[in-house]
Amino acid sequence: MIPHGFRRPLTIVAAVVAVLSLAAVAAVIAIAFANGVAPVWVTSTALYGLPLAFVLMAALVVDAVWVRRRQ
Repeated sequence: MIPHGFRRPLTIVAAVVAVLSLAAVAAVIAIAFANGVAPVWVTSTALYGLPLAFVLMAALVVDAVWVRRRQ
């Protein structure tokens, strides 16, 4: 169970990671259309950021369901 004080910051972190990852995906696509190669850090952010955000949000959803069932 995630402590109540950490739920809100964890949600904000997950949302920020998701937005940054989507921006990185857009940057990689734009650079690829210009026949270029994106920097490694942008590509890594695009590849690893979205799954990380998804796992964080899934953990928050599972925790919310678990807390609701216990009440």
